Amino acid sequence: MVPASDERFAVILCNLGTPESATPKGVAKFLRRFLSDKRVVDLPRALWLPLLNGVILPLRSRRVAKLYQQIWLDQGSPLAVISENLRAKLAKELDGRAEVLLAMNYSDPDIAQVLEQVVQQGFDKVLVLPMYPQYSVTTTAPVFDAYHRASQKLYRLPEVRMVSHYYQSPRYIQALANSIRQQWQTEKPGEVLLFSFHGIPERYSKLGDPYAKHCEATAEAVALELGLSQKQWRLCFQSRFGKEPWLQPYTDELLAGLVEKGVKSVDIISPAFATDCLETIEELGSELREEFMEAGGEHYNYIPALNDGADQLALYREIIEHHTQGW
Repeated sequence: MVPASDERFAVILCNLGTPESATPKGVAKFLRRFLSDKRVVDLPRALWLPLLNGVILPLRSRRVAKLYQQIWLDQGSPLAVISENLRAKLAKELDGRAEVLLAMNYSDPDIAQVLEQVVQQGFDKVLVLPMYPQYSVTTTAPVFDAYHRASQKLYRLPEVRMVSHYYQSPRYIQALANSIRQQWQTEKPGEVLLFSFHGIPERYSKLGDPYAKHCEATAEAVALELGLSQKQWRLCFQSRFGKEPWLQPYTDELLAGLVEKGVKSVDIISPAFATDCLETIEELGSELREEFMEAGGEHYNYIPALNDGADQLALYREIIEHHTQGW
């Protein structure tokens, strides 16, 4: 009998997904899958789906496709390319101990396809690792939903463990602090450091989603690690959609308010994103920079996500080792 410590297991890294092409058709296909998920938009289907398919997708897909075209890489979208690079590096780091696979929630390869591959390859144990540091019903929960839906169609299921979050992991906090320090070694620190997280409707928090508290805990821990005073950093939320209130303060409004108070230079980081994508590269790196400078700001610096760097690899390896103890 092979000792448990020598048995190989599978790790499924799960990211949100991305359009297959930077075209209106490719974007519409992705957004339809994404925005049709009840976890993401919980409006009544009879109201939401006609609005989504008849109004939102025809208008939004063309505009978003143009934004994707500005950031598209030769190999594909940044999110897909960086996620695959991270998967490959992590597999090498684990040195054959585990099979590392990449799945997307709203594009291919989806979780059902990857789980089927895991079963076909004969793995008896699988760790599902959503690439979302902070838990949310809009991000982590859909990964768990997709896994369980896929498992219902299979006759043999491996033992499964799932990572819910890692928002307070000391190595994660240290990795974020390191990335900020590295940036400050090449660029003079701004007057204020903004921790900008992707927003969700306020209503979700009132219903029990702990995302806002997780974001606050992450930002506070990194600020403490950096030795920042309360005046030197802010927590904010970006990428709101629709008319209902989302988590506040909103990043764009906060930036405008800082300029009005005489702040001329800011640094901004988005800890909710494991990999850079449209919301970080275009929204934070370009759109909000332009708004800040036009309002009278003089220096705006976006600090990239951890991506496939050494600190991210060390973080994920630690998470995997922790959650697979006994395997």
